[in-house]
Amino acid sequence: MNMDIRDYNRKAWDREVENENPWTIPVSHEEIEAARRGEWQIVLTPIIPVPRDWFPELNGCRLLCLASGGGQQGPILAAAGASVTVLDNSPLQLQRDREVADREGLSIRTVEGDMRDLHMFAVESFDLIVHPVSNLFIPDIQPVWEESFRVLQPGGAMLSGFNNPVRYLFDLELEENERILQVKYALPYSDLESLDPEQKQKFIDSGDPLEFSHTLDAQIGGQLKAGFILTGFYEDYYHDKEMDLLSRYTPSFIATRALKPS
Repeated sequence: MNMDIRDYNRKAWDREVENENPWTIPVSHEEIEAARRGEWQIVLTPIIPVPRDWFPELNGCRLLCLASGGGQQGPILAAAGASVTVLDNSPLQLQRDREVADREGLSIRTVEGDMRDLHMFAVESFDLIVHPVSNLFIPDIQPVWEESFRVLQPGGAMLSGFNNPVRYLFDLELEENERILQVKYALPYSDLESLDPEQKQKFIDSGDPLEFSHTLDAQIGGQLKAGFILTGFYEDYYHDKEMDLLSRYTPSFIATRALKPS
């Protein structure tokens, strides 16, 4: 199928904002005030907060929230002292960040763009990149790691969250309707390549964002290939184990801290 995936997912995520997807709900005034007092946390994955020792000193830190719109991570980190730029593919997700910035008197730069193409940023523009679970919405992720490495200052870090590909093995309809985990798909999975024509059309008609699994070789090996050194790792579960049956049995999200050598 010949499709502009970025354009499709931009519109799909704008709809997610309109439908109040939990990842599009801005942080509260109380959370911003706490961050200003130094009491803050963010997530890269559904539940576990990122360890504080993964972060540098945030005062004056040049920070890129990569594919991280929605008025959540960016405003918290700006309130904690960072100089924040948020890049996202969805205009309405970026609008959420601007809404919080206007409401709270924060300075946040928002940029609409593709996480694989950071041409608008010069070499070594940032000290830290925060990249929550989002690369499932693009079919090729190596450019994300390469571009992130390019725009980071030597000694800078990239904090990333992503899906374990095991999430894409199972028949989703059988899981949702009969609460059964049954292996159905070969990996790597793609909404465009793995579904039969009828399922694919039904999915596209729904307007949901297109998803693509990526191997651990692409996720972790890809960071190493780009030049990063991995210095942190943890796994996480989906927050609702009633809705996500797999989370009853195994963590299926991963977070990494990757350092650009000095």
